[in-house]
This record gives sequence, C-alpha cells and structure tokens, in this order.
Amino acid sequence: MINRELIRLKTVQIVYAYYLNEGKSIDTTEKELFHSLSQAYDLYMQLISLMLSLESIARRVIETQVARAVRLAEPAPPAVKLMKNRFIAQLRENEQLEKWRSHQHFSWLEEEEDFLRRLYSNISSRDFFQDYTRSPESSYEQDRELWRKIYRNVLCDNEELDDILEGADLYWNDDKFIVDTFVLKTIKRFDEKKGKAQELLPDFSSDEDREFASQILRNALSNAEYYRGLISEQTKNWELDRIARMDLYIIQVALAEILSFPEIPVSVSLNEYVEIAKDYSTPRSGAFVNGMLDSLCRRLQKDGLLVKKTNN
Repeated sequence: MINRELIRLKTVQIVYAYYLNEGKSIDTTEKELFHSLSQAYDLYMQLISLMLSLESIARRVIETQVARAVRLAEPAPPAVKLMKNRFIAQLRENEQLEKWRSHQHFSWLEEEEDFLRRLYSNISSRDFFQDYTRSPESSYEQDRELWRKIYRNVLCDNEELDDILEGADLYWNDDKFIVDTFVLKTIKRFDEKKGKAQELLPDFSSDEDREFASQILRNALSNAEYYRGLISEQTKNWELDRIARMDLYIIQVALAEILSFPEIPVSVSLNEYVEIAKDYSTPRSGAFVNGMLDSLCRRLQKDGLLVKKTNN
C-alpha cells in the first residue's frame, strides 16, 4: 500500500519537521519517517475495518426494523438485503484483517457508535442504497459495488470522519486522500473465489520502495548544503530566506530523488513534487517549484551532473 507517492509526501513532511525541531540525528529522523509510513498503513486497515463496524450497526438497525415488521404483520424492510451482502461477509472473515484487528485496542463500535449510526442513516437515504435494496438482482458483483459506492460517496470527504481521524493522529488527515484510493482499489480487487484468503495490500510492496524512502530522506538531509547551493545559484541575488520554507524543502527533497535515482525520469519526479507544492504550500508554490526544478534540471544536464538511464 505504501507507494512512492506517499513516500514522497511523508519525506517532505519529515524534512520540514527535522528543521523545525533542531537537534535530531538523521537516524532518528529516518525512524520517524518509517513510523509515519507505518501509521499510514494503520489508517488503511482502520478504514477497511470501519466498513465492518458500519455493517454491524446497520444490522442492529435492520434487525429492529424486521422485529417491528413481524410484530405489525408488515412486509420485511427492503434494507434486509444488506444483511445477506456477500462482499462484507467475505471481508469479515479475511485472515489478514482478522490478524491485524486482534492486536488493536481501538474499536469503532465501542468508541464511535453514535457516529456509525449517523453514517448508516446517511447511507440508507441515498438513492444508490435504495436502488440496491429494491433490486431483484442478487450477485456478488452487485454486493461489492454497493460497498464501493458507500465508501466513495459517504466515507470519502466526510468531515466528521476527518475530525475523528485528526484526533487520533495529526498526519491521518493528510494521508486520507491517498489512502482512500487504496481502500477503493482493495474493494475492486476482491474476488469471491478467494474467500478468507483474499489478499489486502501489503505495507511496502517491495524492498526497493523501502530503500527508496531511506535514500531520498538521507540524501536530502546529508546533501542539504549542496542542494541549497544549487538553489541559491539559480535564484542569483535572491536570498534563500525569501523562499517559502516548505517550497525550499520540497525542492531539496526533489533534488535528492532526481540526482539519486537515474532510473526515474525527471518528468516523473518533477510532476510529483509540483503536486505536493500545490497541495501543501502557498497558492503560487506549484508554479514556483515547477519553474525552479525545471531550470535546475536543465542546468544539471548541461553540466553533465544529471544523467538518466531512460529518455525523458
């Protein structure tokens, strides 16, 4: 689950914190980076687990509705179809998720029951949910698609959920936008035939990604004087302290990647850090970082200091 997009963002955040809190060693800072990445993976698992807790609350509400219908000799409510949803049943038995949950102390059901009830009330009023409960179709694909829609339409961009996550971990709100894409990808990958052995995303997809994280952080900090010299020369008479601190750190980390990984095209690195600047710095930072990195790369290539294994 921890991909290079997330690694780049986390590295910039950790570099910012490194200079904000002087006195830390690079080794300590690297440990903080990997802890932060581990927390992002925990968020991924928490959000998947949230779907199970949400279904449990929905089941309680529906069971109450069914009991009332029986007492009044009325037809069962359409929402009873949710209780037979095969995707969520498969997720509940997932071996990987069950192992992770066995070591967790936080419980959505125990600590956020009111929030879960409000979520289900929101969901049950949505057209896509009512279409599902009233549809005569019964298939695993339809069941899985319902939960994809629930996640995309209700759990993404949910302010109350964001507030809960921010209270649990300051970085989780920054991580959630990226992690949401991984949860949606996970739902889409589910295959009924795989049963409880269905794989969730791993923390690191490869040892190369772990090494990538370590190397760009270490190079960004160890070679800071060199990178800042390049930036200072590019800005000519413009002092570095006039550059927004976040922009400076973004360019510093970007240079560490561009100069350390000859197999990554310049255009890929440049686009990734420009997006970080747009999202996490000033309104003008995207254009500034783009211009600076483009000029720096052209100069480094001209001086023979930047050689890539692939064409850009």
